[in-house]
Amino acid sequence: MQEENDMKKDNDGIVDEAGLNVSGHILITDKESGEELVNKRNAIHYGNMARVVALALKNADNEYINFIAYGSGGSTVDTSGKVIYKNPRVSESYDASGSLYNRTYQKSFTTQDDSNKIEVIQGASYSDLKITSTLAYNEPSGQELFDTSTDNEGDYVFDELGLFTNATDIDDATMLTHVIFHPVQKSQNRIIEIVYTVRIQLS
Repeated sequence: MQEENDMKKDNDGIVDEAGLNVSGHILITDKESGEELVNKRNAIHYGNMARVVALALKNADNEYINFIAYGSGGSTVDTSGKVIYKNPRVSESYDASGSLYNRTYQKSFTTQDDSNKIEVIQGASYSDLKITSTLAYNEPSGQELFDTSTDNEGDYVFDELGLFTNATDIDDATMLTHVIFHPVQKSQNRIIEIVYTVRIQLS
């Protein structure tokens, strides 16, 4: 009885449960002019994120962010010209096949530099993954010369982004986030920079 009381006393004030809060935000700008093209929060695929966090703590191979994917299937235009946005493809359940609606391009962070990198920014009660991805004049290959498209058709009129795991193959990766936004055309006459911030906080 004394031993049980001592154990209970030792555990007083100890909280052995914590909530994991993950949120995301993207900022897309024209790197040369500074024009803000998109500024909004994203959706987290909680089922996939929970699994990847557990696997990362297990030190499993490939369970880290290595790809940012660009797509052109997040919106449609109706007969009146109104843009209709689809719902992000996220859920609270694990989904190994989760992906963008129409992935047309991706960049890997296997090799990083000032324009394409992942940084950890430490806050007072949180940690941020600051992911910078820059599309230079010459990428993607096959883009239009000028950003003069009058509709959202075309592989490189982007309206969705996602972050994916896996060291080598995005087709065998896990999608962790998905954000849908008004179409932004990538063409040879502009450099586009995406700053994608994922905030991780325990409560």
